Amino acid sequence: MAEHVAKLRIDKWLWQARFFKTRSLAAKQVSGGQVRVNGNKVVKPAFAVAPGDVLTFSQSSMVRVVRIEALGERRGPAPEAQTLYSDLTEKQDKKLKNPRFEGKGRPTKKERRVIDLSRRL
Repeated sequence: MAEHVAKLRIDKWLWQARFFKTRSLAAKQVSGGQVRVNGNKVVKPAFAVAPGDVLTFSQSSMVRVVRIEALGERRGPAPEAQTLYSDLTEKQDKKLKNPRFEGKGRPTKKERRVIDLSRRL
C-alpha cells in the first residue's frame, strides 16, 4: 500500500508562506506561467505541492528560489511563515540605487537672473 504524502495547492501555500498578499495574486502568478516546481513550469493554481519541492518564481524585481519544508495550517505571522521554507535564492551584492540628481531641471532663482540678463543683451 502506498504511503500517503500530505499535499497542498500551490497558490494556497504561496499565500500562507506570505510571498503574496492575497491568494488570488498567487493564483494569477501561477496561471501566468511564472512559477516552476522542480524545474517544470506550472500553470494551474490547483497543482499540489509537498515538502521537498523546489519553487522558482519572480517576486517584485528578483527571482526567488525556495524549498518547501512544511505545509502550513493557516496564514500566520511572518516568523511562523518563514518556517515553511528554506530560501535558496542567491544573494545579490549589487543593490539598485536611486538615480542621482544631475543638476538638470528647473533653474534656481540665481540662474534665472543670469538667463534674463543674457537675453536683454
